[in-house]
Amino acid sequence: MAQQSQHNRRIHLASRPHGAPTADNFRLETGPVPSPNDGQLLLRTVYLSLDPYMRGRMSAGPSYAPPMEVGDVMVGGTVCRVVESRHADYQEGDWVLSGNGWQDYALSEGQGLIKLDPDMEHPSHALGVLGMPGFTAYMGLLDIGQPKAGETLVVAAATGPVGATVGQIGKLKGCRVVGIAGGSDKCRHAVETLGFDACIDHRAEDFAQQLADNCPDGIDVYFENVGGKVFDAVLPLLNTSARVPVCGVVAQYNSTNLPDGPDRLPLLLDTILKKRMRMQGFIIFNDYGHRYDEFARDMSAWYAEGKIKYREQIVQGLENAPEAFIGLLEGRNFGKLVVQVGEA
Repeated sequence: MAQQSQHNRRIHLASRPHGAPTADNFRLETGPVPSPNDGQLLLRTVYLSLDPYMRGRMSAGPSYAPPMEVGDVMVGGTVCRVVESRHADYQEGDWVLSGNGWQDYALSEGQGLIKLDPDMEHPSHALGVLGMPGFTAYMGLLDIGQPKAGETLVVAAATGPVGATVGQIGKLKGCRVVGIAGGSDKCRHAVETLGFDACIDHRAEDFAQQLADNCPDGIDVYFENVGGKVFDAVLPLLNTSARVPVCGVVAQYNSTNLPDGPDRLPLLLDTILKKRMRMQGFIIFNDYGHRYDEFARDMSAWYAEGKIKYREQIVQGLENAPEAFIGLLEGRNFGKLVVQVGEA
């Protein structure tokens, strides 16, 4: 069913997943399109961002943001057109960055909206390299990672929207950049297109040894967004005074209990102490929202000058969002995953 002007499709959290999400955890409903009151505007979703953090919001456990309740519309960043406005600051046809979630239409009173350039060639890029993932890469690497020319930077999920941007900024700062990705195609893309010095397939049986071989001088900055066996291979290679920005742990999002094997926390704490490492988690808009303009200025210039390459994977149709999201958590996407919900 294509987007229509009379019907509002919404995808709700039908039940909380136990482990990896399945199609049964989502429910598609259709209702009337709401009408704006004074001070409101009606937004039509054109592009919907799919991101790993959504998995955490589906669970009931404590986190940096309240969990979704069963029955809620799935959360998500969106690029929208203003369909009807009774708000003085917006006009019909405006492009805006918003948080409509997984639905065709939503009302807004203007809070949290960001107006986009009406002449923007690719408005969906506001959900990727010019939006939250790019902002995460920029602040996490430059503020926490503080890369210096000649240092070795390692980044996991190297062809994802965050990792790909991290690596390219690292190259701009003069680092040797080693990526970690799943599969030969992604690793080849990291080296040949993104300009990484090397990229290691984490599925290889000798992954840890390959990583060590490609980091002969150790690791000075590790941008963490995966966790699991990838971090196990990175930990012994971290240098004294290494910096580890942590923006995600995708390998653990579907876990229902602690992994098998020995308790590795003492090793981690011992390494942090002896190597005087800095390991810091961050939530991008919570911690750095006040610096968005700084990011937008630099990233827009780098992107316009061709210094940052960007790959996007677009899935057609809101009804296909659940399956695409499940694939995202399994690593089936290649680049930033976006759902085109309606016509631009």
